Amino acid sequence: MSIDFEIPAEAKAIRAKVRQFVHDECVPAEQALADGGDFKTILAGLRAKARAEGLWCPFIPVEYGGMGLGPLANALVQMELGESHLGALSMNSQGPDDATMLTLLAHGTEYQKEKYLKPLLNGEKRVCYSMTEKAAGADATGMQTRAVKDGNENYVLNGEKWFSSAASAADLAVVMAMTDPDAPRHQRYSTFIVELPNPGYIIKRDIETMASEGPFTKVMGGGHSEIEIKDLVIPAENLLGGEGNGFNMGQHRLAYGRLRHGMHNVAMAQRALDLATAHVTQRSTFGQLLSDRQGVQWMLADCASELYMARLMLLHIAYKAEKGMDLRQENSIAKVFLAHMVHKVVDTAIQLHGALGYSHDTPLASWYTHIRSQRLVDGPDEVHRWTVGRNVIKAYQQFGTTASAAGGDLI
Repeated sequence: MSIDFEIPAEAKAIRAKVRQFVHDECVPAEQALADGGDFKTILAGLRAKARAEGLWCPFIPVEYGGMGLGPLANALVQMELGESHLGALSMNSQGPDDATMLTLLAHGTEYQKEKYLKPLLNGEKRVCYSMTEKAAGADATGMQTRAVKDGNENYVLNGEKWFSSAASAADLAVVMAMTDPDAPRHQRYSTFIVELPNPGYIIKRDIETMASEGPFTKVMGGGHSEIEIKDLVIPAENLLGGEGNGFNMGQHRLAYGRLRHGMHNVAMAQRALDLATAHVTQRSTFGQLLSDRQGVQWMLADCASELYMARLMLLHIAYKAEKGMDLRQENSIAKVFLAHMVHKVVDTAIQLHGALGYSHDTPLASWYTHIRSQRLVDGPDEVHRWTVGRNVIKAYQQFGTTASAAGGDLI
């Protein structure tokens, strides 16, 4: 009996359609922006074309205006969208909005869905997620922002947030704050929907990072803001998911974000490998094409191997998601692997381009400075490796083998 790796015909068709759209529309639009085009005009044009082709919110159910794709088909689509920094934006599938849409869809009241989710799904508004704090870092249970009821059906929030991605481009914020310091550690926090701008939600600055920034970085949602929350009044009807459920909702939200980052990393790495291969098949040194040199072929082979492993990881996780299986261990393993994979492939592509790769005449140098964040966002490598390692020990103690924590139940 064979293992069936066949992708359903309809999933293949939508992948091909998205791939064509990215290559025919999104990549040329990148150049239009570089040539001085207006971002809002270009994005509006892309989105109109995408919607006309039925390419909108891939992961959102059809009844809410999306494509209704399951985990496998969505993974295939996201592994195409990441080839262009306009890919996800063109189909309203960009982070951090995407995971927050899913949170609102799963936990929002009918009022919240109508007032806040609907304009997000329509692409009329953007949303950011304010969880991380300087004092807490990767330990979300260490956050200190407080939310206290004022006796008038309102909550008043005070504290600070750090690295709230896309806050400077957002119309809404989802903010996590402590509502009960005496509750069990994972039940102390609640989540609130905030309409922006708001005098109690103060964007102090967009934090400068090592990533290269262009003229459209912030308007595209690429900034990371430091936030002061001061006497921020939130009506009780904007409490999302009930008191004490903020942490668990946040972890579920981050789980999708990790996978989306990984899927886009595969697409970026694929485009980097294509660029590198195109270059070495045209570039001659010392009377010989670079592509004819064994050392160059080995470098390409290593990149291809990384991409092959990355795709298998994501497809297996998509399979488990389709079946409703627990995928937390695989999610953490893949999150770390994919962050390193994209760095290796882009770094190799730069090396194969020589000084050209180090310049900004290709997108590689900009990608290189951006992808370093992948080993930090949605949980740093060390936290995920710690979790994975503990699960290895637990598996051995329970079953006498570590196989179940190391892919031993692939199917």
